Amino acid sequence: MASSQLSPSKLFGAFAICGVVWAALQAYIINSFGFVWVTALTDSILSALLLSVACWLINNNLRYYQPDKGSYIYLIIWCAALAGGCTAAARWLLPLFDFGQVYLNFLQQSLTIRLFTDFLAIGWMAMISALFYSQLDHKKTEQRKTEAEKLARDAELYNLRQQLQPHFLFNSLNSINALIGFKPDQARKMIHQLSDFLRGTLKKDDQLLVSLSDELQHLNLYLEIEKVRFGHRLQTEISCDGNCGEALLPSMLLQPLVENAIKFGLYDTTEAVTVSIRGEIEDQYLIIMIQNPYDPKTSRPRKGTGFGLSGVQRRLYLIFARNDLMETHANDNIFTTIIKIPQL
Repeated sequence: MASSQLSPSKLFGAFAICGVVWAALQAYIINSFGFVWVTALTDSILSALLLSVACWLINNNLRYYQPDKGSYIYLIIWCAALAGGCTAAARWLLPLFDFGQVYLNFLQQSLTIRLFTDFLAIGWMAMISALFYSQLDHKKTEQRKTEAEKLARDAELYNLRQQLQPHFLFNSLNSINALIGFKPDQARKMIHQLSDFLRGTLKKDDQLLVSLSDELQHLNLYLEIEKVRFGHRLQTEISCDGNCGEALLPSMLLQPLVENAIKFGLYDTTEAVTVSIRGEIEDQYLIIMIQNPYDPKTSRPRKGTGFGLSGVQRRLYLIFARNDLMETHANDNIFTTIIKIPQL
């Protein structure tokens, strides 16, 4: 809780000051009726102490029990009972100080006013306490809800991240298995590249946002593995503005998009295919465009979004709470994926 907000200790201090002011005002009023200051101060201090005990009781009760909307009548009855107790205690304790018959007559005649003022004071305390603890409970509930949502979001992000590794790892292991028999050197090279890629992935597990330059460096490890798999058939073009190297984006965001581009660009053709990646900064957004050619007769890019695109879109929503940060187009045998990353 911020220091500028009202805390229970500050609330207690405020009520203590109010009690002192209340006692001083009561002493002044009694003195104005012609009684000496000793009598006035004794009466006011004892009355203030009794009232403080009643206020503490009602405050402590409301700290652990918040009445329902239909049970405020019980709170009023509880305040009236405490006010009656304060008045009765004053009626029996103050005569013990033996301030004379005139004071006893004054005390007897003022019991109704004392009961009414005590009821108002205790009721005011009850109202303030009820509002304070109600708001405090509401803040704690909202905080717990926010923390629960954050935990759920982090868990879902973690699950999405964990799905990336097996999705790509199985393909790489299958390719390594195919290369072992007739191209052992390439298989060995691919194993080293896969090891470097997975090591980099582990380093990124605790990073929510990374710079574009770091993301592209990690992406190059993935592309080198894919180039071993597909040979000369896979070509890549990466071009980014000089200003966007330090721009931030969610870690491991580009790899599933590029994997999707390779899947729809190379799986249904034997020709060479170029996958292009372009990045630029525009209006406080990092805009990344990934393009790949496809054969409309054998590919269905609009429906084949699979885990790659849907997982990326879900991650963007969980991090930025927006559904408009990714779009796809298929025109002139070119499939385009565009993502926009807000630069906060």
